[in-house]
Amino acid sequence: MDFETIAAISTAMGEGAIGIVRLSGDEAIKIADSVYRSPKGKSLADVKSHTIHYGHMVDPATNQMVDEVMVSVMKGPNTFTREDTVEINCHGGLVSVNKVLQLVLNQGAKLAEPGEFTKRAFLNGRIDLSQAEAVMDLIRAKTDKAMNMALGQVEGKLSKLIRALRQEILETLAQVEVNIDYPEYDDVEEMTHRLFKERCEHVKAEIERLLQTSHQGKILREGISTVIIGRPNVGKSSLLNSLVQENKAIVTDIPGTTRDVIEEYVNVRGVPLRLVDTAGIRETEDIVERIGVERSREVLKKADLILLVLNNADDFTEEDVRLFDAVKGMDVIVLINKTDLPRKLDIDKVKDRAGNYPIIMTSLKEEVGVDQLEEAISSLFFEGNLQMGDATYVSNSRHIALLNQAKKAIEDALEGIEAGVPIDLVQIDLTKSWEMLGEIIGDSVHESLIDQLFSQFCLGK
Repeated sequence: MDFETIAAISTAMGEGAIGIVRLSGDEAIKIADSVYRSPKGKSLADVKSHTIHYGHMVDPATNQMVDEVMVSVMKGPNTFTREDTVEINCHGGLVSVNKVLQLVLNQGAKLAEPGEFTKRAFLNGRIDLSQAEAVMDLIRAKTDKAMNMALGQVEGKLSKLIRALRQEILETLAQVEVNIDYPEYDDVEEMTHRLFKERCEHVKAEIERLLQTSHQGKILREGISTVIIGRPNVGKSSLLNSLVQENKAIVTDIPGTTRDVIEEYVNVRGVPLRLVDTAGIRETEDIVERIGVERSREVLKKADLILLVLNNADDFTEEDVRLFDAVKGMDVIVLINKTDLPRKLDIDKVKDRAGNYPIIMTSLKEEVGVDQLEEAISSLFFEGNLQMGDATYVSNSRHIALLNQAKKAIEDALEGIEAGVPIDLVQIDLTKSWEMLGEIIGDSVHESLIDQLFSQFCLGK
């Protein structure tokens, strides 16, 4: 495909040892060469592919040196985008890397849109759509397990499974067409209702197997939205600090210290927790604290997991009862904190309210009970065991929705078979399933969706 040459900064903005400006396109080497000066007078057009060269970036208009650089030259199609690619390694920092970018833009390169390098890799056939989306998951991974899952998808684990299912459906559809168009051929197996049903059931079973991984996969990709709630001064901020292992929240003996929602990512046994410390939920006349309490209630509605903290050294109050009522039907772990202090809390009342919720005894001041809490979280969401191995996890919401639609189409086909509908009519539902699976890997997808997906990427990727 014929595209303009694009350029962008591919490293994070800010101070650092190195900043990289990346170019991709037919004119990438020519544009870089026009502002590159080698001490040996070497031209980038003459160097071997996949080599790196020392030199300087020079403004051709003033002949003034802009930066001392190392330039990598990679000729297509053996590149990420399958186009000629140049990466200019500058000194890190805001000024130098931006000046180099401006130089190549002045020489005719176009500023890349978010995700345009990966989009070109997709459009040029190097990767499919599910692999392209996994590139962003790899960048955003918060834990080793999330990174390994994304890496597996980048390598094409999910793509291979989807392509195999589509091929099986396609062969079934082709056999139906042959039976219809050439009924006189005796050497072609007849596609009976029984054979059609067997193949549909096999595809359905494979889709269901993938969907069974979606809950865990989505958690690994997006994290567990975990909200810490409790009355003021029960130890919510201490719990946040203990899990994060930093003093992110102010901890004092004064009730109502936390006035707003504090959010932080935590790695719990390879699983990312999007941990939210809320203002103590209570009735208050303080205007600022009241706003924080309202924000806490809003966050509560969107949570995947609730950590409800009680004070071992205080009575079980009506406010605690209201908190249990507020989280009814949700995934909850109850923490009884401050076990280093004399007990006033009625444990029997707590157990009666908690029902089947796990109860963990903690003394966050003495760092007691955190390991048990991590074990309880792992058990609640992953039955205490998450084995990555060669498993292919489905984690993307778009993929999950399409798999569900493909499954529904297969089920419609099976219902048609059971009802005795002719195979040439039932195959319409099977064709729809084939199309839904194709949207996952980008074999059948609208251009507007492609643009929308890649617009979510960072610049330079």
